[in-house]
Amino acid sequence: MISRIWFLCLFAALVPLSWLASAQETPVAASPAVEAAGLPLDLRARVEEAVQQVKQSLVRIHVVETYYSEGREMKYEASGSGVVITPQGHVITNHHVAGHAKQLKCVFSDKREVEADLVAGDPLTDIAIIKLHNPEAIEFPVVEFGDSSQVQVGDLVLAMGSPLALSQSVTLGIVSNTEMIMPEFIRRFGGMTQDGEDVGSLVRWIGHDAAIFPGNSGGPLVSLDGKIVGINELGMGLGGAIPGNLAKEVADEIIEKGKVPRAWLGIDVQPRLKHDEEKRGVLVGGTIKGSPAEQAGVTSGDRILSVSGTPVDVQFGEQLPDFNNLVANLPIGEEITLVVDRKGEEVTLKAKTVEREAFEQKQYELKQWGLTVRNLSTMMAKEMKRDNNEGVMVTSVRTGGPAGDAKPVINEKDVIVEIGGKPVKNVEELEKLTEELTKDATEPVPALTTFERKTDRFVTVVKVGIKELEDPGREVKKAWLPVETQVITRDIADLMKDPNLKGFRVTQVYKGSTAEQAGLQVGDLILSVDDQPLTADALEHYEELNTLVRQYRPDDTATLTVRRGTEELKVPVKLIRAPMLAREMKKFEDKNFEFTVRDITFFDKATEQWKEEQRGVLVDEVKPGGWAALGQLSTGDLILSINGENVETVEAVETIMKRMAEGKPKVVVLKTLRGIHTYYVELEPKWETA
Repeated sequence: MISRIWFLCLFAALVPLSWLASAQETPVAASPAVEAAGLPLDLRARVEEAVQQVKQSLVRIHVVETYYSEGREMKYEASGSGVVITPQGHVITNHHVAGHAKQLKCVFSDKREVEADLVAGDPLTDIAIIKLHNPEAIEFPVVEFGDSSQVQVGDLVLAMGSPLALSQSVTLGIVSNTEMIMPEFIRRFGGMTQDGEDVGSLVRWIGHDAAIFPGNSGGPLVSLDGKIVGINELGMGLGGAIPGNLAKEVADEIIEKGKVPRAWLGIDVQPRLKHDEEKRGVLVGGTIKGSPAEQAGVTSGDRILSVSGTPVDVQFGEQLPDFNNLVANLPIGEEITLVVDRKGEEVTLKAKTVEREAFEQKQYELKQWGLTVRNLSTMMAKEMKRDNNEGVMVTSVRTGGPAGDAKPVINEKDVIVEIGGKPVKNVEELEKLTEELTKDATEPVPALTTFERKTDRFVTVVKVGIKELEDPGREVKKAWLPVETQVITRDIADLMKDPNLKGFRVTQVYKGSTAEQAGLQVGDLILSVDDQPLTADALEHYEELNTLVRQYRPDDTATLTVRRGTEELKVPVKLIRAPMLAREMKKFEDKNFEFTVRDITFFDKATEQWKEEQRGVLVDEVKPGGWAALGQLSTGDLILSINGENVETVEAVETIMKRMAEGKPKVVVLKTLRGIHTYYVELEPKWETA
């Protein structure tokens, strides 16, 4: 099957070519209207009038979207297009643009930025509705839907949106096809899917050649009278738009009910076989076990002739969406009549529809398990050949996390069914059991976990809980010579015309140190310590000097025999206590923003050439897909302040960030030093509510 990533991959493949074509052939337009060169004046006037009708309602959508991988909920930024369709601020776009949004911001043509919330998405049609924040209860300008059933091949249309997340644009083209479907070779492998749903089962696209690019998704396909006739979704050289009539129907349902309820019978159908001489009906491939169709007696090989009195004719793939929409729009929970042809005899059957369930249920992150999980839908359970939909399916596992370290390890697609002998029917029960297990625990708690993998039933022990960062403790401090060195290898000695030369060459003298005060210089060759000759002449001997120095006490003085040029010197150097290493420094991990910081070391200051009085905490890790990563915080950044409060130690950061978690501010601003540049990093979290 082709997943929702198909859209992204397809678009990504188009970006370099489309960008290059744009850069080579078309200058950036000064007007948001349309490149009108060569258009007859009357057509140009119609295009500009249509653009003006839509322009004020067109939005560029910036999305922070969630996905689940490596046992974590991860976030990334994307963009798309949309258009306002109600005065209250409902915006229609694609499900693949906004259907998994954590945060939404819409930018209008006048550069106004308005936050929005996801109302709901419908993966089966790839339509989503978001609603603009409207505290002042203003009326937004809207664009009306036209009648997409009246669109004909050859009609001129405008594709409007924000390609490549750039400002608004318009392209002009003609309708190429009013009943475009996925090719047979794609449908044969399950079609084009969104969240496990076959978009092509209900959608027959309007094909057009108005140029669209990544970022155009969700933008309107507009007729020359300024009305929406489609919602752009595909870009394959030829554009594909979801017909406006279907998009409006879905949008109205979402706005009114928060979802799109559909009837389900559980029939697998296909066009009649090529050699079939019959002129009506749709061929039944089979029925789903336990479905209304099976219970009604529908069998493989039947031809359905009518559904509740509506004749059925599916000879070609292009006609399948008509049948699927007919079934989807049946009244839910009511008895309907199916007339089938069975080996030449017409048979009337009665079936009671049920509401169609989403194939893929919502995903959740279980941090204390290092897993992401979801409930099983009825159809997913059937696809997995399970007897029921009880249990929790694992969707990803964090390497090195509690479940990832279990033996045997829990894997993706395993189904957790018991914890400590207690059955687990769904995510809610698993979360409740986890809370009971870890309540008042200061360390991860071992839990006997039963999971199923296809036909096998395993038990394993998972140490459930989040292991806090441990204070690494400090090493016993030995004497240290404050320089960096390299071994004088045999090759170096030969080229220096002294094959017997052994010891270390000074590569760095730390500023302000006792070594600098003693007069050591970069390039000096250290041959002995207190007249004990050094024997290092190969890279593997790199520890000899440090090992020898560590036998002294801090504040002892060691006399080094040093060759400088042709001169041999005796240099007494006061040894000092070895500075703390990075691995010894205290750390703090903020689990809300997903970054880790540590105190800075002597070596950090030396490497970055910071002054001795430099303060701040160093970013040790930024987890991909977290709020810190989205805000462009980087490993190696030095955090100087948080929301205006200066920070000097990890303890200060921990105190401030815990206060942030309690107050849940809309924005957290980190002042950072990155190389020689100072940046303000703006983090905009979507705080979880209890």
